[in-house]
Amino acid sequence: MKQFDKSLVSGSVVGSVWKLAWPGVILNLTNGVPGFVSQALVGHYFGADANAAIGAAWTIFLVMLVLISSLFNGMAVLIARYTGQQDREALSRVAYQTFLTATLFLVLVVGPLGYVCAPSFLSFVNASAQVHDYALPYVRILFTCSAGMFLMFMLSQAMQASGDMKTPMALSIFNSALNLILSAAFITGAGPFPNLGASGAAVGSCLAPFFTLAIALALVLRGKMIIQAPKRFTLIPDLAVMKLVVRIGVPAGLQNVILNIGGVILMRIIGSLPDGAAAQAAYALCYSQLFNTVTFASYGLRGASSIVMGQNIGAGKTERGMAGVRVSAGMGMVWAAAIGVCFWVFSYPLLAVFGATSGPVQEYGASFLRFLAFSGVFLAGGLAYTGALQGAGDTKSPMYIAFITQLGVLLGICALFDHLHLLSTTVIWFAILSSHASRFLATYAVYQRGAWKRITLDIRH
Repeated sequence: MKQFDKSLVSGSVVGSVWKLAWPGVILNLTNGVPGFVSQALVGHYFGADANAAIGAAWTIFLVMLVLISSLFNGMAVLIARYTGQQDREALSRVAYQTFLTATLFLVLVVGPLGYVCAPSFLSFVNASAQVHDYALPYVRILFTCSAGMFLMFMLSQAMQASGDMKTPMALSIFNSALNLILSAAFITGAGPFPNLGASGAAVGSCLAPFFTLAIALALVLRGKMIIQAPKRFTLIPDLAVMKLVVRIGVPAGLQNVILNIGGVILMRIIGSLPDGAAAQAAYALCYSQLFNTVTFASYGLRGASSIVMGQNIGAGKTERGMAGVRVSAGMGMVWAAAIGVCFWVFSYPLLAVFGATSGPVQEYGASFLRFLAFSGVFLAGGLAYTGALQGAGDTKSPMYIAFITQLGVLLGICALFDHLHLLSTTVIWFAILSSHASRFLATYAVYQRGAWKRITLDIRH
């Protein structure tokens, strides 16, 4: 049975954050590699329409992904808190109940609903006929076959919240390697694999996590993790546990839903431009792929910020948790600045990786990367302080901030310039930068106010 890691609530603060951060960053960056390579292959084999289709499909799917992940956010906050208190029974109970509830929701709701509604979703984002043809089977595969992906994500998040970062990292590397192999094989029809074209990327993304999930479940069932299997398995969720998980997690989930609905609406706005398909392809390549070098690292540091705050509050060391948050924010902003320099200097070579070597996709993309060079710094800092608030149990404040900055700032700027008949890709890129900057400033202000220090959480009474 794996023991609790006491170094996360004692000793060097920088050491604690680093211990949480580097596996989390590698985990998130590793998770992004298959999508990066798959999109590059699709771009080279099938062109800009197929790339735009993948971007549209994932934009739609992410709305559902983050909605379900709201349960995982609430779960992680509680597990981190109970890990700080070294209460193995309570954290294991939270993990199992979340796993059970998520499984039922994925099988009974997400799959059937996503399959039926996929055409309507694509129509909403203004997908052209060519993009629609590529995207429809892709979206349906994601919705109906993604249970393994979600549940593996849930177990990975539970292990991280308990302080075990290396096991999820190893599982992620295995999953990404398998995903990469399967996606490449199904996209190109290599060897005995059928040639599924762009949809092959979806098949690889959904199939690989089932193998990784089997390994993770075996580790838990054999008692090798901090999280333990229940003494008695049930098929009916424990409402007392799930009520608290939902209360904490739903605001965080709604925050992410707001952000991703904003992304869906933004994709629709981009598609309405005179050269909409090329602009959508540039957005997909830059924001959904290249910018992930910042996004995934920042999410890893957000996780570190949340865990170090949650565990230290559980251990009665709030000030130490705050020091860890400052370290996480600094690490993320320095990393984002370095990537920003690469975006500014090497924009054209980076786009060429995806086959965008000329034409409007290249020009739109190069312009967008220069805006993202600055956006990344604000995103990284904002996510670190968001993680701190969530780790302390304040998931409502980030939700309100997301609503104001995503719908008010981002879409508000786009709507204003559209009303003035001045909307262009440059205006949209500026709106994205403005939303990231305002979100960082608002989140930091709420964190500094300190109301989160008065929040109490417990399933035991």
